[in-house]
Amino acid sequence: MTGNLPPLLVVDDEKNMRLSLESIMKAEGYEYRSADSAEDALKILADEPFFMVITDARLSGMSGYEFLGKVKARWPNLPILMITAYATPKLAVEAIKAGAVDYLAKPFAPEELLHAVSRCAERHRLILENAALRARAGEAYRLEQLIGESDSVGELREFIQTVAPTNATVLILGESGTGKELIAGALHSLSERRDANYVRINCAAIPENLLESELFGHEKGAFTGALRQKHGRVEEADMGTIFLDEIGDMSRSLQAKLLRFLEDGTFTRVGGNQEMRVDVRLIAATNRDIIEAIGQNQFREDLFHRLNVVQFRPPPLRDRGADIILLAEHFLKHFSLTLNRQIKAISEPAQALLLKHHWPGNVRELRNVIERAVILEKTGEILPVSLPDFELESRLRRPEVSVPNFGFSLDESLTHFERDLITSTLDQNHFSVGKAAEQLKLSRHALRYRMQRLNIGSDAAMDDDPGMPDGKERGS
Repeated sequence: MTGNLPPLLVVDDEKNMRLSLESIMKAEGYEYRSADSAEDALKILADEPFFMVITDARLSGMSGYEFLGKVKARWPNLPILMITAYATPKLAVEAIKAGAVDYLAKPFAPEELLHAVSRCAERHRLILENAALRARAGEAYRLEQLIGESDSVGELREFIQTVAPTNATVLILGESGTGKELIAGALHSLSERRDANYVRINCAAIPENLLESELFGHEKGAFTGALRQKHGRVEEADMGTIFLDEIGDMSRSLQAKLLRFLEDGTFTRVGGNQEMRVDVRLIAATNRDIIEAIGQNQFREDLFHRLNVVQFRPPPLRDRGADIILLAEHFLKHFSLTLNRQIKAISEPAQALLLKHHWPGNVRELRNVIERAVILEKTGEILPVSLPDFELESRLRRPEVSVPNFGFSLDESLTHFERDLITSTLDQNHFSVGKAAEQLKLSRHALRYRMQRLNIGSDAAMDDDPGMPDGKERGS
């Protein structure tokens, strides 16, 4: 596929030769640039990337051999093919020693030239593939990285295994820190595209005026500072997967261009007219309430429907029960090793504190908490004193009780509502069971029973209000 290659540069002071080479190269699908002198060629090379250079040995002004030396000094990995009408074995040896990849004598058959160009094109592709492999080294996503034994995590693993082998577009919705990027990476690593590039873009981290160029690339001179042609990330992801994180922060104008790209894989670089096409699987994610964003005219409804072929909703950490401790122990092993600390366990009081916290930052917050604890802890197990008091973190919680997601049964919705209501009330009362029970018009015994049934860390809550009667539920 020559479409993903940068152009090649031909340097020859004979116009007929330049036109002849242009005809040959364009017929094979190569992009082509030309210069009539070595001096002009050096200026062009400074402004635009090329996958190879073809130069005549004898040029007016700077010779091809001098040009070869200057190019090798500035761009040592750029392949150069030298052609000449005055070929001798001695000159051929000199050219190869100076760094030319090949040496052709005029007149030459077009097949000879195309063979040499094809080898340089393949070399360029291999360099890009190796760079991509190095960039991905150590970042392979495996299903085993989804740690947890809760039903929701088990169902999530099964869903990933079902969807991954397909080419379906995927939309991942969920709070920050719930593992959306991990899901996207697992979908790619389990797909038939796993040997191709996996390209990630955080749409919220790139200024709006640069995001289109980052995605689709730009032509030289497209805007101030566009000194050379730039390939976009969708071209890097050709035959692979592109993950657009925080897509809810993308401008509506760019959403329209993304919608067009999703329809048939075509796009145009910024400042360009040539329509290009790639084969890419797209996975998108956002922590925004996408329906609310559509209602506020901040996100296109047609783009939502195009993205929403398969939808994933990773559960928040607070709904995963004992998975909190499993994850904490996993992070403990990791940081004990990387920080060279001899901490083997998390004490029961510390576990109780972890279980009672609401985790507004989800798994990412838990990871940071355990890293901090490993740094501060002076004994062989994590003690409560090494954990934060979570006062600031608790204030990040929304004061209102969340409405259950559509798709749950009535019993499931009531369970979610009850868990959120009790957790919110405990938090408002600094985890005093007595005060929370009084606010909810329940006995302490009834509240503890509900906490146990909903797996809300009752051992961590404080029973500091002994004056509260232990009778029946008030108002019942």
